Amino acid sequence: MLELNRARKRFIPMTETMFYILLSLRQPRHGYGIMQHVKELTGGRIVLGAGTIYQSLSKLEGAGLIESAGEVDRKKNYRITALGGQILRDEARRIAELYQNIEELL
Repeated sequence: MLELNRARKRFIPMTETMFYILLSLRQPRHGYGIMQHVKELTGGRIVLGAGTIYQSLSKLEGAGLIESAGEVDRKKNYRITALGGQILRDEARRIAELYQNIEELL
């Protein structure tokens, strides 16, 4: 529980970059695969650069939100951990609350 509370304080609210990286890692992907998936999910609105993606992956892995899922063709794959999944769900609920509160503006 202490680990979860620390992660909540550190990552919520989170940047769109972090949100989409975690969302992408619900299935194992390597850095370039994440970049492509985020671009596809956002219709090209968010295009992650290599520096951004690898810095974010390092931070997320260090915090225990993602982990290595092995290597394929010398590319390191990552996947979301249980802690990362909880943080992603918490952030999704926060975003849903924001949407509910501004829905009349749209």
